Amino acid sequence: MAGSRLPRQLFLQGVAAVFMFAFASLYTQIPGEGTQGLYGPEGILPARRTLRPQGKGRWQQLWETPTLLWEAPRLGLDTAQGLELLSLLGALVALGALLLSPLRHPVIYLLLWAAYLSACQVGQVFLYFQWDSLLLETGFLAVLVAPLRPASHRKEAPQGRQAGALPHEDLPFWLVRWLLFRLMFASGVVKLTSRCPAWWGLTALTYHYETQCLPTPAAWFAHHLPVWLHKLSVVATFLIEIAVPPLFFAPIRRLRLAAFYSQVLLQVLIIITGNYNFFNLMTLVLTTALLDDQHLAAEPGHGSRKKTATSWPKALLATLSLLLELAVYGLLAYGTVHYFGLEVDWQQRTIHSRTTFTFHQFSQWLKTLTLPTVWLGVASLVWELLSALWRWTQVRGWLRKLSAVVQLSLVGTATVALFLISLVPYSYVEPGTHGRLWTGAHRLFGAVEHLQLANSYGLFRRMTGLGGRPEVVLEGSYDGHHWTEIEFMYKPGNLSRPPPVVVPHQPRLDWQMWFAALGPHTHSPWFTSLVLRLLQGKEPVIRLVQSQVARYPFHKQPPTYVRAQRYKYWFSQPGEQGQWWRRQWVEEFFPSVSLGDPTLETLLRQFGLQEKSPPRTRSANSTLAQALHWTRSQLSPLEAPALLWGLLMAVGAVRFVQALLAPCSLRSSPLAPVSGEKRRPASQKDSGAASEQATAAPNPCSSSSRTTRRKK
Repeated sequence: MAGSRLPRQLFLQGVAAVFMFAFASLYTQIPGEGTQGLYGPEGILPARRTLRPQGKGRWQQLWETPTLLWEAPRLGLDTAQGLELLSLLGALVALGALLLSPLRHPVIYLLLWAAYLSACQVGQVFLYFQWDSLLLETGFLAVLVAPLRPASHRKEAPQGRQAGALPHEDLPFWLVRWLLFRLMFASGVVKLTSRCPAWWGLTALTYHYETQCLPTPAAWFAHHLPVWLHKLSVVATFLIEIAVPPLFFAPIRRLRLAAFYSQVLLQVLIIITGNYNFFNLMTLVLTTALLDDQHLAAEPGHGSRKKTATSWPKALLATLSLLLELAVYGLLAYGTVHYFGLEVDWQQRTIHSRTTFTFHQFSQWLKTLTLPTVWLGVASLVWELLSALWRWTQVRGWLRKLSAVVQLSLVGTATVALFLISLVPYSYVEPGTHGRLWTGAHRLFGAVEHLQLANSYGLFRRMTGLGGRPEVVLEGSYDGHHWTEIEFMYKPGNLSRPPPVVVPHQPRLDWQMWFAALGPHTHSPWFTSLVLRLLQGKEPVIRLVQSQVARYPFHKQPPTYVRAQRYKYWFSQPGEQGQWWRRQWVEEFFPSVSLGDPTLETLLRQFGLQEKSPPRTRSANSTLAQALHWTRSQLSPLEAPALLWGLLMAVGAVRFVQALLAPCSLRSSPLAPVSGEKRRPASQKDSGAASEQATAAPNPCSSSSRTTRRKK
């Protein structure tokens, strides 16, 4: 099997990029001069309410509520200011790790993970998304995957591995593959276990594009595709999410690569049609665990080498592998046709599809298959452990051997422990399997559950808005008779405004407005606090609705009354010029209230949103607070998507310059002349490996410079 050095580097860069987007996106949503919109003392959900000392010891308090924000008062900052500082520093550190390979160190990723975990501890409902948990779990794995020594300090060795490569390095990276399997397999299974009629009827995508939280303009066009193509797309989704993930552990690399490209295809299509912040980017980063150095190197002339004679056992093995690969493809094709009743209608040029199995049959299949998938993970992990042990036997020198075995023991123990912990949330997809797990795994998971080292996943469990997407529209008035709609920046409102493209930014208030519309306002207590802040005219909260305050209809004077209406929205039909949406009024969502209104006061008291003590005056004169204020004033003119896209373009420009100025670029080129004196020692050491590996040149700059050009 080829090495995984390049995929690991790509993974670490990807994790740094996602952390950068996540922190920068969060930073833009805690704006304000004096208060912060989401979490400030006068924000929607003040963060200080979540961190109240209980008289416990410092370390016990930190373990039970693991957040660095406990230390904010020591810096002269309140909780919201501390969160602002964490977000800013997290984005800068992640940017550094993305651009500078020496910063891709376990300590750096541990700091990023700890900072984001700290934010999630006080983020409340606005940070309770599955992708936040996914980022935390992936970020912790990056701590284990990141090398203690930069790869550039290691010499290249035969057989595509580095002379300084340690036996344990591939072990944590296997956990990334296991995480990708859990994420995709569970996301596919829950669509059917939920008994959602849209998924079982294969009609989910006829609703999805217009009912998802923040569609893109491309979603309008996708929504108007033929119904038979929507149903076929649902079949393809089930195939990619349920049938393909077991191939992540296939011993044949071509099967793993086929699984990789199928996952990439699904994620790219989701990115094109929906604004799912950094979630799909995070999933793409996880797919790097399916790649290897041979596939990423793609060196010129690699495929045009002279074919050397191979022994008959190798030829037989290659033939058997090809037959097995074809058998897998055939089995997938047959299963898809059989279980989804695919039939080609040549006259209408369509493909008909329907589910041919029942919920009971699927439940029995899931009960039969879930435990074997656990054993599949066990077998794959055992193979990785044995491979690492074999690599340890190849280490030369007793001192290096001793150091390697210590590291292998520690990393191997951590890998096995994290695997056992992950089995508990994974087994939630099938209760019978969950109850049969080893009790030790349950105890391990319970001990570290609050650290979010392993989580359960299951995206798009049920399709909402089957009769039209519910949408909450806020309205304000000065007299209680003439009402003006309060339009948000990103969520649907104005019928003539096209859907925005905001990836990788996540406007968390707009997202929660989508969830609030699915039920009564009492299911979303934060909504009452939002109404209160709008009545009070709090500018930081207004900036969450409209970053340009002048566009807010009540920017000169707060409204006297605020209410909310529930509508149903649908995409417009082709031919309706200037209209992206059409809507119909359904009911009143939130009653008309004003400051001091008994109804509003009762709701605030019921949800515990009334402040029992006035907020402490923050130390605006401290150097750190002044630095935060100055930084905010410089960045506030930029809208969040523009800021994130600017970061992305800056990273691309820097990587491009790095590639141009790479000191070894000329020597690393395959076309550059290389002296025979430099080639000869490597060929004498292992002539067979040198003839097969294009990276066998002893020049330590060759592989790193190629990697830089590939990842810019």
